[in-house]
Amino acid sequence: MRLGNNTFGIDLGTSNIKIYSRNEDAILVEKNMIAIENKNTLFAYGDSAYEMFEKAPSNIHISYPLCNGVIADIQNMQLLVKYFVSDICKGNIRPADYYIAVPTDVTEVEKRAFYDLVKDAGVKARKIMVVEKAVADGLGLDIDVKNSQGVLVVNVGYDTTEISILSLGGIVLSKMIKVGGQKFDEAIRNAIRREYSLLIGGKTAEKVKISLCELEENSANAVVYGRDIVTGLPVEREIPTSLVDECLKEHFATIIDNIKVILERTPPELAADIYRHGVYLTGGASQVKHLAELIAKGTGLKINSIDTPIESVALGLAKIIKEDNYKSVAYAIEGMSK
Repeated sequence: MRLGNNTFGIDLGTSNIKIYSRNEDAILVEKNMIAIENKNTLFAYGDSAYEMFEKAPSNIHISYPLCNGVIADIQNMQLLVKYFVSDICKGNIRPADYYIAVPTDVTEVEKRAFYDLVKDAGVKARKIMVVEKAVADGLGLDIDVKNSQGVLVVNVGYDTTEISILSLGGIVLSKMIKVGGQKFDEAIRNAIRREYSLLIGGKTAEKVKISLCELEENSANAVVYGRDIVTGLPVEREIPTSLVDECLKEHFATIIDNIKVILERTPPELAADIYRHGVYLTGGASQVKHLAELIAKGTGLKINSIDTPIESVALGLAKIIKEDNYKSVAYAIEGMSK
């Protein structure tokens, strides 16, 4: 293994962290969660922390260090990055280069936080390069982002949806809205509470959301377990999928309205390109049933998607790391000059 090969691409999502390792040529996808016991002891992290989520006693605090696409808890995030990189390196962290994806529509201070995070995480970073998340997304979707064609990328994440127009290796317009998978889960929980006086957990709501496709194909209802508000007892209920569809429509409409706002501000020449290519839909929450068809209906554009939307940014970072042709889309952040 050559030392020069020791390069990582990091995509910090609110719900999942994705790390591409050049040595392994593989992407690690884990829940971006940490469980701290008695305020100072690391109890679990990643998928194992998610297993305990909503089930842990009060002395174990489980949290997502990211909120709305930006770092809310830098110390825990540093811990997570260090442990995940250590896992990939089998405990032997060696000096490495890091490429980190950052959202476009955040402040310079928030961008700086992503850089400082890797610098201070104890992962022996030699060089830290920053890549605009939407550009990495485009590359992960197999778009040649360096040519002059306008491309519309919609990344529906856990906390946020990022809508971006790319051209010539840069971002012409970008807008981040606070609607994503978590809002979908909340809508499902609220609808079930309202209609059935039943309290369910976030994980249960997420399972219903993910299984919507399958349930509708089999014309089956969703079975949920929760606590009855009236009796206070645990119960099982069947929930019709139509109720779930209905409660998600409002959030889907918000995403579609914001896509239209970006399209209205797009220069006409780029708009013509977008009309030809359609919308590139990605991000973990983009797979929710009916979202793609409603975007197609609302904008009149065709939808392009990939099989692994969660990994699209990490795949893009992998391309930047492997191919010299794309190195120019990454930039150093020292002194925050692009």
